[in-house]
Parts: sequence; structure tokens; C-alpha cells
Amino acid sequence: MTTHVPDYRQLVAAAHNRRPTHLPLYEHHIDEQVVMASILQTDMTRPATASSEEWRAHFAKVCRFWRAMTYDTVSFECGICPILPDHGAIVGGRPGPIQNRADFERYPWNELPRIFWDAYQVQVEALAAVMPPGMKAVGGCGFGVFEVADDLVGYEPLCLLHHDDPELYAALFRKIGDLMTCLWSELLRRYADLFAVCRMGDDLGFKTSMLIRPEHAILHVIPQYRRVIEIVHRAGKPFLWHSCGCIFPVMDAVIDAGIDAKHSNEDQIAPFSRWIEQYGRRIGLFGGIDVNDLCLKNPQAVFELVVEQGRRFRAAAQGYALGSGNSIPDYVPVDGFLAMIEAAKKIRMDEAGP
Repeated sequence: MTTHVPDYRQLVAAAHNRRPTHLPLYEHHIDEQVVMASILQTDMTRPATASSEEWRAHFAKVCRFWRAMTYDTVSFECGICPILPDHGAIVGGRPGPIQNRADFERYPWNELPRIFWDAYQVQVEALAAVMPPGMKAVGGCGFGVFEVADDLVGYEPLCLLHHDDPELYAALFRKIGDLMTCLWSELLRRYADLFAVCRMGDDLGFKTSMLIRPEHAILHVIPQYRRVIEIVHRAGKPFLWHSCGCIFPVMDAVIDAGIDAKHSNEDQIAPFSRWIEQYGRRIGLFGGIDVNDLCLKNPQAVFELVVEQGRRFRAAAQGYALGSGNSIPDYVPVDGFLAMIEAAKKIRMDEAGP
């Protein structure tokens, strides 16, 4: 069996909806503290300081993991929500710092780019310094337009805001778009060569429906996507959109906004074959392996399932990268994850022939 030689161009081809010469792997996120630490048998605690030396050492281990697992890229994001003053509504079940017009106007919007770069410049440069040959990053500015609005207002208050003050509701999304275009422009001005594919994760739905009315997403959220996508395309990069949930009502609008590829699927919402049938001629499609299967099936069953599904998806889709339908959090059994990796290797080996 030949040793895997990483080639980020394989994932770029899939993102552009072209068939890669070998089957690439893709994950939106893989847990560092449990999954990576267990496989590498080393401590993966993130540095508590801004020391560039400590961050380079950390990312060297992160890159070693992705390369050892035969990925061609390293997933990496600079999260916007964590740097927002008084953030936490998106996970804390509490109102965010913006509840009315006065809150919106006094929020320190102009300070956010400085806060962002104070938090992430050392990390981005450390990752760039240790990136293995043949590999690049997939990612960029983490969290999406709707998620940032959710964090700044809170989900229920955001729903009420649309009813109580529709002008403020619209202004909020435009302001988030302004922030994102500022951050993305600077990120790609400084570090475009680090990234193979740029992406935005913005969960707009759940199993049975969307979290926002489709017409509201089309009017307020997707125009801000378009602004970011235009920046990414001007930098010569493909754009990958990750969104969980039953988001079929807005898929055409998101594709029209310019996305090149889509990730995230759950079999309870729709089998991956439906995504291929409906959108496989228009965009690349990443994922396909339901996280539930990785968690509940024994490793041999996972291996057999992934070999069967991976071959089928690879044959049916033009641009396809194999991976979980969501991510590899700490509760995914390490043996299940490794079985998926071994299945991808098996598919590659069979395609390569004797």
C-alpha cells in the first residue's frame, strides 16, 4: 500500500465540483482534547498564553494528526462569537447584549476587528509556520451571519425583534455583514496562501425545519453571505458552506449567492443521496457518513458501511469529499472514527489498483 502524500488540490477540486484524482477526506471539526489526544497519545491542551512558540508546538501536533489520518487539509477557524463582548447567548440560553436600538448603537462595533486580531494573529501565524508540505487550511472566520445575530441577541429575543422592530432587525444583519467583510478582507489580505478552501458554518435549521423563516433568511442573511463569498472568490478561493438542519427551502438561494460546496447532512433529515440527486451537478458535496452510525455501530460495521457508502457517493457525485455528516466531537468513539479513516484508505487503495 502506498503512503498517502497530502495534496490540498484534491479538496480544492472537490470544492469546485470536479472529481479529485484520489478520494479526499473532510471534517468540519475534530475534537482535540479527547479524539486527537487519544490517537496521538499526547496532551493536546491549548496554550493559555499568547506565546507564538507554544502555539507553533500545539499546531505542529494538530497538523501531525491531520496528516497521519490522511487528510489533505487542516480545518481551522478564528471564531467570531468568542471575541464578541458579553457574548454567550448562542449557548447560554440568555439574552445577548443587544436588545434594542440603544444597545445596538452603543455596542463597540468599531473595536471588534482589533479584538479579533489580538485574539487570533498569533494562532494564524503559528499554524502557517508549521503547515506540512502539500497541505493547507480549510476555514477562515468562524461562525456565520445568523449565528452571530443569535449570540448578540439570543434566539427568542431575535424572533421577537423581527416583530417589534423590523428596521433594527434588518440593520443588525447588515452590521454583521459589515463586520464579516472587514474581517474576511483582512484575513485574506494577510494570509490567503494559508487557505485552500474558505468556509462559513451557519446552522440555519434542525431536523424538521429551519430556525429562521426562509423568506427572512433570503432577505437578511443570504445577502451577507454573498458579500463574503465575493471576497473569497476575488482571492481565488472556493467557498464551502456548512449548515445543519432541514434547510432545503433556502438551498437554491444560497447556491445562487455563489457557494461552491456544501457540508452537513443527517440521515433523519434526508439521505445523502438526495443531496447528490438535487444539487450534485451544481455544487460539491462533503460528508455523507451519519454521525449516529459512527457512534452506535461497532468498528467493523462502520468500516463496511463507509466502504459501501463512500464508493457509491464517490461514483454519483462530481465533487465529493468523504467524512462525517457533521463533525467528530468528543463523544464519537475513537474506534468508530478510525474505522471511517480505514474505509477511506481502502477505497483509495482499490481505486489505485495493484
